[in-house]
Amino acid sequence: MVEPARDTQAATKVVPLLKDELDIVIPTIRNLDFLEMWRPFFQPYHLIIVQDGDPSKTITVPDGFDYELYNRNDINRILGPKASCISFKDSACRCFGYMVSKKKYIFTIDDDCFVAKDPSGKPINALEQHIKNILSPSTPFFFNTLYDPYREGADFVRGYPFSLREGVPTAVSHGLWLNIPDYDAPTQLVKPLERNTRYVDAILTIPKGTLFPMCGMNLAFDRELIGPAMYFGLMGDGQPIGRYDDMWAGWCTKVICDHLGLGVKTGLPYIYHSKASNPFVNLRKEYKGIFWQEEIIPFFQAATLPKDCTTVQNCYIELSKQVKEKLSKVDPYFDKLADAMVTWIEAWDELNPPSGASAKVANGKA
Repeated sequence: MVEPARDTQAATKVVPLLKDELDIVIPTIRNLDFLEMWRPFFQPYHLIIVQDGDPSKTITVPDGFDYELYNRNDINRILGPKASCISFKDSACRCFGYMVSKKKYIFTIDDDCFVAKDPSGKPINALEQHIKNILSPSTPFFFNTLYDPYREGADFVRGYPFSLREGVPTAVSHGLWLNIPDYDAPTQLVKPLERNTRYVDAILTIPKGTLFPMCGMNLAFDRELIGPAMYFGLMGDGQPIGRYDDMWAGWCTKVICDHLGLGVKTGLPYIYHSKASNPFVNLRKEYKGIFWQEEIIPFFQAATLPKDCTTVQNCYIELSKQVKEKLSKVDPYFDKLADAMVTWIEAWDELNPPSGASAKVANGKA
């Protein structure tokens, strides 16, 4: 049995990397007491909290944290009619935080994720490891059997092409979880007591042309490189599907990263996922997606983008056209999702104009 780190306050003094260049985005419906455990690691950074559900509910944040808090009223006020692209009553709302951030990097985490321990019992600074992943290159074009060659104690193995050893910029760092695995509802139902106790000390670049199921509860990315592709779709209230928000973003992001020559890493760091969600509730949210993914995944596997798509926004608009053309026959929902993808890019560009222009974003309450 694995347990979370209890005394994180006694952690070695943390030197906050990229303190002024990174925002931490947290979606929530509850008080953020979990931040006390993360205080030694998160307190130096700016938090963007996206409150889901009832905007009249007061969310409390422990003293000493620098944060902005946005609820649904704030989202509607800032985006106007374009707020329709931001999900309601679903953690997919977190992507609004990506949009309003002005930092180069984003780390996002769920409020039921605690500090994990490494095999020696030391608390894991997940954010620090994500930053190290993002700041070192990826190797998507040729697999290194010794995993990440840029880590201390590793290198490129014999036979690795020298022409590819510089690697490419890393756009995404995808972390993992001890205790409660990120399972779908059917797997939860047949393995209700299963817990992940295995700590694997490895980081891998996901090869070009290979998709993966991205989980949004322990994730970092370079907002300047890939931010506009990190749209978590239409989920939750009024939608026929849930719990596919992060995976949709992951599939879109990976196709675009492959096209633009960017890298995606998975593996370390681990967090401790404390709470298993209700599998019966999850099944209601997922059941259409379980069928649809058998057509969605081949769609993304076959997706290609024109050479003249040289920006993330161009790529994403092109992908939205292909979603409308090829997935609308699966269900009318995808026609609506394709439109929301365009709206998302329009809203992103309004709040994040090209260099030389300026835009003002009203902050949420803090």
